[in-house]
Amino acid sequence: MLRGVERFLSISGFERGPWLAAVFAAGIAAWFALGNVWQWLALLAVCGAIAMASLAGFRPDGRFPYLRQALTGVALLLGAGGLVVWTKSELVGVRPIARPLVAGLSALVLDRQPQPAQGRVRLLLATREPDSGRAIRVRVSLPVALDRPEIGEGARIRLKVRLMPPAPPMLPGAYDFARTAWFAGISATGSAIGPVTVLAPGAGGGRLERWQAMLSNHVRERLHGSAGTIAAAFASGDRGAIAQADEDAMRDAGLTHLLSISGLHVSAVVAAAYLVALRILALWPWLALRVRLPLVAAGVGAAAGIFYTLLTGAEVPTVRSCIGAVLVLAALALGREPLSMRMVAVAAVFVMLFWPEAVVGPSFQMSFAAVIAIVALHGAAPVRAFLAPREEAWIARMARRLVMLLVTGVVIELAIMPIGLFHFHRAGVYGALANVIAIPLTTAVTMPLIAIALLLDLFGAGAPAWWLTGKSIDLMLGLAHWVAGQPGAVTMLPAMGTASFALFAAGGLWLALWSGKVRLLGLAPILLATLSLLTLRPPDILVSGDGRHVGITGEGGDDLLVLREERSDFVRDNLTELAGMDGALRQLDDWPGARCNRDFCMVELKRAGKRWRLLIGRGRDLVPERDLAAACGRADIVIADRRLPRSCRPMLLKADRRLLSRTGGLTIDLASGRIATVAETQGGHGWWQTQVGRPEFDRPRHRRRFPLPEHRSPGPGG
Repeated sequence: MLRGVERFLSISGFERGPWLAAVFAAGIAAWFALGNVWQWLALLAVCGAIAMASLAGFRPDGRFPYLRQALTGVALLLGAGGLVVWTKSELVGVRPIARPLVAGLSALVLDRQPQPAQGRVRLLLATREPDSGRAIRVRVSLPVALDRPEIGEGARIRLKVRLMPPAPPMLPGAYDFARTAWFAGISATGSAIGPVTVLAPGAGGGRLERWQAMLSNHVRERLHGSAGTIAAAFASGDRGAIAQADEDAMRDAGLTHLLSISGLHVSAVVAAAYLVALRILALWPWLALRVRLPLVAAGVGAAAGIFYTLLTGAEVPTVRSCIGAVLVLAALALGREPLSMRMVAVAAVFVMLFWPEAVVGPSFQMSFAAVIAIVALHGAAPVRAFLAPREEAWIARMARRLVMLLVTGVVIELAIMPIGLFHFHRAGVYGALANVIAIPLTTAVTMPLIAIALLLDLFGAGAPAWWLTGKSIDLMLGLAHWVAGQPGAVTMLPAMGTASFALFAAGGLWLALWSGKVRLLGLAPILLATLSLLTLRPPDILVSGDGRHVGITGEGGDDLLVLREERSDFVRDNLTELAGMDGALRQLDDWPGARCNRDFCMVELKRAGKRWRLLIGRGRDLVPERDLAAACGRADIVIADRRLPRSCRPMLLKADRRLLSRTGGLTIDLASGRIATVAETQGGHGWWQTQVGRPEFDRPRHRRRFPLPEHRSPGPGG
């Protein structure tokens, strides 16, 4: 077996290189998955030991040189990935505030993000924590009614705010804002209360920020409505004015990537600048005979890409795309193959060195999955043969290109679908078809029209170009709303396990990074992961970390039973996505299987041939302890957003504030007895401030998997 591996590595050549970037990413992911300092040190120690052992026995004329070289590289880069993200966590991570509070702050405005569609402005403030006096950064939402022109970057203001620690995941598998805030150096979020006093007006940020704001406002003035907000996003990266209905339609149609300034937009700008510079410079014979024009055009394209990246805010996806575009230009200038896995690997390593936390985020995963899928598909021998130049009519050539565009869209959708299911618990079905129309429309029509309109505005003649721009964007929006409205346009699934996602990732990388028949082995883990999706079933009960929000599945058809009327879109989306349901929310008051009063709801569920009684608290008034103890004794599970007395002893589980403060949100599967908690996914990372704990059961054996109740009489202490 070792000789077979050695022979395989010896003939792999350059295909081995991109795997080093994948291993580096795996080391970063391992740091997030491991729980505490001792496990992180163990990872570094094991990697160091493997590398030293491989180096100690490495001799060019010895046995298995390629295998030893691979072991050394894998061990070193796996440990390096963990060390890089650990180092950044220690350098930039800031302890969140200890508790919610209302306080008056004197602050310096670091950043300002207008979001007119939500009726607010987001401010990033530098201030001091009221309790301890330490310097912190907080993100505050300011209603548009309280906004003033002088509240710009660099302004010093005084205001009263309601602050909260950055929110952990509401439920296991939900979005972890606390982790995002940790790497952004944000200690609290909140909202302003009352008017803002400006102590010193701000300069409005740097020159590029002012240009960005001016460009966004100019575009929206020239083009009104939804088309204007999306054109402003294309031109300046400002998405704050896009209506939520348009955002949702673009998401469900698989077109959200068009709204984020990333590879598509940067590539269009760089390609346009490269081609225009090449054509214009070729008109000067003296220069064309003395200078390599592709090299000069590549420099112009790189400069245009970098400027566009800075102008649109230099977000991580945009920087990532700019790096890839510059590498492609460098390859073109040197006469090398512009699109290769080695180029993708170099761009990935560069991004991971500066933003290692992006590895566990959907943006990094989706963008690189899409690029890897494109490069692997177009590098495959059958595709090269299909696209090879030949003598044929232009109609046949266009038909082949159109077929290839459709196949590329399908492959990209298949590549990013597991990522969408893992992070968002949803995936679009018709995204490939929508992208076949929307991507060429955006790159070949809309963005050039925006550039022409802005250029003509210098002479006051941009109105016709803006009219055409609006029509092209209206066509894209119409397509998005139509696709999103089709039956089955969105597939909802309960939370996918990390193991299944890892199988998808490993299989996809194996398919993409190797060539020949050996790459087909990657289908095995993908098949296993797909089969695991068929076994997914939603948890029976979902409980938020504060105990105020409870969801029950399996009783209302496609509807989700909830304890309270959910006015918050955030709460509603989390409950429905984690349940894998797209139906309506139905209150327990309206369900015949629940008996509710102002303080509690008693619910009976039938699962796995057993009847379960749930007692769910929903009031704030004092309840006689004797009555509460009697009700708890008749229940299998008690859920409450308050601390319950020790006399409340349900038969299996008491999920009150005391327990939830240690476990965070949890999901319960009654048939298997499995309880999943937020705490078990957080470990000892700095952004998780809650004491890590496991669910407590009022039975002699405290296990995470609780036994099915065979009778109603509780044992000692239960």
